[in-house]
Amino acid sequence: MIATLPSAWSRLRRIALSRILLAVVAIAPLAACQTRPVQVAQDDESAWYIGAKPDKPFDIPLVDTQRLDPKYRRQQVSYNGPEQPGTIVVDIDKRQLVLVQADGTAMQYGVGVGKAGFSWKGEARVGRKGVWPDWSPTATMVSLHPDLPRTRKGGVDNPLGARALYLYQGNRDILFRIHGTNEPWSIGEQMSSGCVRMLNEDIADLYERVPVGTRVLVKRNGQYRT
Repeated sequence: MIATLPSAWSRLRRIALSRILLAVVAIAPLAACQTRPVQVAQDDESAWYIGAKPDKPFDIPLVDTQRLDPKYRRQQVSYNGPEQPGTIVVDIDKRQLVLVQADGTAMQYGVGVGKAGFSWKGEARVGRKGVWPDWSPTATMVSLHPDLPRTRKGGVDNPLGARALYLYQGNRDILFRIHGTNEPWSIGEQMSSGCVRMLNEDIADLYERVPVGTRVLVKRNGQYRT
């Protein structure tokens, strides 16, 4: 069900103000899904949205995906890679994330990625999942910018969007996330400092498909970062 909800639009209009905070965060060292905001006119921002999908505790603004290159739209594709079904594979160069399925196919999503790619190597796993998660700066960010808020409540204007998958190696949170974004025009671009951003409707779809413990691999130049 799709609804046009004034409350969702008013929140979207407040996103522009949130970019001030994000611009400060973007100059800190790599961590916690920093973003490099792109200036987009407020009227142009609203043109990206066509309605909202009911969700709790906030509704998910739905994007006009016709604005995206077709290769970045959610779709089921043929897949013959060697990974086991249920594996997430992020291709930094293609700006695509796939969830491998058992029937020779994969669910493919467009993503925005870090300019330098991931700084970690090997593989990760989904250590925990969050619905409309709060965002908190890292200790390094706070040390460099003591005026940063210590937490930012979840919502449409939160940098982590509607859902977040928190990546771990062993029992250690490596501070990278696969998460939603309130900047749909950044899909297919190199925007954040290492995290993987998706349309909010896409991360909500992926969230329902993967359990905690899901294996996550990253490719660069056609090779795994091992």
